[in-house]
Amino acid sequence: MRIGLATFFFACLFFQLATAQSTKKPLRVGVVGLVHTHVHGILSKAFRQQGQTDIEIVGIAEPNRALAERYAKQYGFPLSLVYPSIAEMLDKVKPEAVTDFGRIVDHIKTVQICAPRGIHVMVEKPLSVSFDQAKQMETLAKKHNVQLLTNYETTWYGSNHKAYAMANQEKAIGDLRKIVVHDGHQGPKEIGVTSEFLDWLTDPVANGAGALFDFGCYGANLSTWLLGNQRPTSVVAVTQQIKPDIYPKVDDEATIVLTYPKTQTIIQASWNWPFARKDMEVYGQHGYVMTVDGTKMRIRLKDDKTERPAEAALTDAPATDPFAYLARLLHGEAKPDALTSLANNMVVMEILDAARQSARTGKAVVLK
Repeated sequence: MRIGLATFFFACLFFQLATAQSTKKPLRVGVVGLVHTHVHGILSKAFRQQGQTDIEIVGIAEPNRALAERYAKQYGFPLSLVYPSIAEMLDKVKPEAVTDFGRIVDHIKTVQICAPRGIHVMVEKPLSVSFDQAKQMETLAKKHNVQLLTNYETTWYGSNHKAYAMANQEKAIGDLRKIVVHDGHQGPKEIGVTSEFLDWLTDPVANGAGALFDFGCYGANLSTWLLGNQRPTSVVAVTQQIKPDIYPKVDDEATIVLTYPKTQTIIQASWNWPFARKDMEVYGQHGYVMTVDGTKMRIRLKDDKTERPAEAALTDAPATDPFAYLARLLHGEAKPDALTSLANNMVVMEILDAARQSARTGKAVVLK
């Protein structure tokens, strides 16, 4: 009799858990813009990933009908999901959050439309094209109590989170002294990005700059995180147009040096690398940790005679992808992540603004 009761109890418990999981509703998401090719990530998740219950795309705002038709054919979604403007999409389908895959200069418009409606916003990096715009966006987000998040590919690298833990939680390498971050690829045209993406990515008004903003933002984001949202005391940047025949309006090579009271960060952003890369080196008083890619690492600590390889797990990152994280955050199932946070990315925008000014004037910018 006791065995029967136990079996019955666990069967009921299993049924309750299964029912709860099956009735959990995915986050209703609106997609703003299709001209940033990072949009493939959310389209693949929503329309091709079998069994995913994190998100549901309920509407897409894209005025370029031909572009929308191309993606509809590629991913198999109905054109009835597509609306010519953000406001019409929001009014018709009422999403809980939007993900912005438009031009960086248009991020502020998305927040201006969404925040008063109480709709949360996740934008692709960087947050905006200027610190002034970022401050306006911050004010709107706080006034209307909505999340305003910035998505970076490197946020979802387990290696970065393991490096952070070694540096800040385990104190395995001592006080941080130097951070070096490398990001970029051979160039957007060279790797074959779409014409819709290339048009605005190489426009200093629409993108804020060239490689300086496109890839410099990663290093600013990671450095700010590793140093506990500390603002640098000064910013120095040098930019070049190594390929003015391809990129006549913007820089394609950029180096940013951030000075802190006891640390220095060097950010190397480039459209001239021989291969795509997103990696960093973190040096402490008596050790270092280097990330090679999303999982692979190289480490040398105080008592190590030589460098050794290491591997991070995907579970070291806060989620498997940004949209899973967004759903869990807004459903109250995840803690706020520092890398996507508004606090971090306000510092990032202050750094990028200062870097652009430094590159233009040839002088260091001291942050008050």
